[in-house]
Amino acid sequence: MADDSQAPLRRPGDPRPDIHSMIRVDQAGEYGATRIYAGQLAVLGDRSPAARSITRMARQEDEHLARFDEIIAERGVRPTVLQPLWDRAGFALGAVTALIGPEAAMACTAAVETEIDKHYSDQLEALGDEDPELAKTIERFREDEREHHDTAIAEGAEQAPAYPLMSGLIRLGCKFAIAASKRI
Repeated sequence: MADDSQAPLRRPGDPRPDIHSMIRVDQAGEYGATRIYAGQLAVLGDRSPAARSITRMARQEDEHLARFDEIIAERGVRPTVLQPLWDRAGFALGAVTALIGPEAAMACTAAVETEIDKHYSDQLEALGDEDPELAKTIERFREDEREHHDTAIAEGAEQAPAYPLMSGLIRLGCKFAIAASKRI
């Protein structure tokens, strides 16, 4: 867990973090990640080195999603109504990047995890000491996402065709999905 001396001080009148929005967007993001990996595995199969790494990362995302599904139920949080869109968009993104090749599939992972790392870090800062249980979950999942990013880079993400463009577009899409899922 983060050093408490690093937690932001909350002053009277400071806005409280919108914890329901945080949970909603995190559950949506973990769902989207499972769909991206499902699309990649549908194309890559299960025998290549990339597919083995993706399968391992997908299992972790399944665990993250299961935990956020529990949190949504426990706390009575309304999930995003955009889930059917994230289902199709996530699967399509995974499948298309895998069709380009294993490096592009890894580039997709690296781009997504870059944004998720930033997103989770921003949430942890906003939470401060407001909800230690949620913060602990987010911090643990952020470490998994960082590991996914590092795996993707090690497995050739930056060698994907048009990597900077692909990465930028995927990151932009992630930012849009995060913003939309917080509210809708």
